[in-house]
Amino acid sequence: MGTESEEDIKSGLSKREALALTRLAGRNETIVTIDDIESVLGCSRTAAKKIASNLEDKKWLDRLKRGTYLIVPLAAGERGEYTEHEYVIASHLAEPMYLSYWTALNYHGLTEQVPTTVFAATTGRVPDREIHGVTYRFVTVTDGKFFGHEPVSIRSQTVDVAAREKALVDCADHPEHCGGIVELAKALDGAADLDTERLVDYVLRLGNGAAVKRIVYLADTLGVELPQRDELEAGFTSGYSKLDPTRGDDGTHSSEYRLLLNVSTDEIETAGGRFR
Repeated sequence: MGTESEEDIKSGLSKREALALTRLAGRNETIVTIDDIESVLGCSRTAAKKIASNLEDKKWLDRLKRGTYLIVPLAAGERGEYTEHEYVIASHLAEPMYLSYWTALNYHGLTEQVPTTVFAATTGRVPDREIHGVTYRFVTVTDGKFFGHEPVSIRSQTVDVAAREKALVDCADHPEHCGGIVELAKALDGAADLDTERLVDYVLRLGNGAAVKRIVYLADTLGVELPQRDELEAGFTSGYSKLDPTRGDDGTHSSEYRLLLNVSTDEIETAGGRFR
C-alpha cells in the first residue's frame, strides 16, 4: 500500500486552510496562535478560530492550550505523531516564564538524572499539565524572585533558562522541585568554575533565609568558599528550617546554621563526591 503524498494530504484541506499552513510554515515556527493565523490570512478572529479548529480535527494542528497549537509536519505521518522539544513547548505555556529547578540543572549538566517533568518559574498561576507524556510544572514566584535567567537557543527557538547560579539558588529555595537537597549538593559540587560572587548575590537578592542557610551549609560541607560570609550569616532566619523539606523531622538541630539537619553530613559529602 503506497503512502500519501503531500498533495494527496493537502487535498483534504480547504484553500484557506492550506494557505494558512503554508504561510505559518514559512515563518519557521512550530508553535502558533490564533493571532498568528489571523495575521497570515488577514481574516477575522472568528474565522481564524474556525480554521484552527478544522486543522486540529484534520491532525495538522495539535492543541497545547487554548489558542496555542503545535504544527504537525508532514514527516509525522498519517497518525500525526510529532512533538516539539519540551523546553520550547514550556515557553509557550506561560508568560513570563523561565526554565529552572531540576530542568535547569539538567540543561547545565549538573545532574545525572533526566527528570520526566519540566519545571519552570512564572509570576502567574499556571496549572500543571501533561502533553505527549511530559508533565509541565510551573512554580509561582514573586516578582522579586523572577530574575537570573538568560535566553538560549533550542532548535532555533529562543527559550529563557535560569543561569547556573540562579538554578542552584532556586533549588535551595524549593528543594522539592529538584529531587531534594542531595541532588542540589551534587549540582553545587559539580558546578565547575562557579561564579560564587554571583551565587551569593542571587541568594541574598532572593530574600529567603532558609535558602541562604541551605546554600551556606552545603558550601561549607562541600568545601566551596563563599564571599560575603558576614552578610550571608546575617541573612539567616531565627527559626530552624529543614535542610531538606522533602524529608521528615528526624535529625539534629544546628545552632550554627539554624537548620534541622534531616540529611546526614555523610550523605551530603558522598553525593558531592560522585562528581569528583
